Amino acid sequence: MQFHHVGVPSAKKRPNETYLAAAKLYITDVAADPYAIEWLRFEADSPLPDVLKKTAHLAFEVDDIEAALKGKKVLIPPFSPMEGVKAAFILHEGVPVEFMQTAG
Repeated sequence: MQFHHVGVPSAKKRPNETYLAAAKLYITDVAADPYAIEWLRFEADSPLPDVLKKTAHLAFEVDDIEAALKGKKVLIPPFSPMEGVKAAFILHEGVPVEFMQTAG
């Protein structure tokens, strides 16, 4: 498991956001931020859990997302936010944590 980014909810529109239609969410490119911050801007009717809309999350790259989820309190089961990426969220002591697995 390797640290990837911190996701921070924000109402501010930022340059070069990517829109994730299924989540009704705009995200920024982690690689473009010097501190690995992913800014998250949710539409009012986003179906994602409130804890994710209101609380920063940590994200880690994992080799096997299913193995990483074993025995954890799953907040959002595995899904593909973009091509080549599988992600899932757990709750760790009330804090959302994201696991990411990339193809290749």
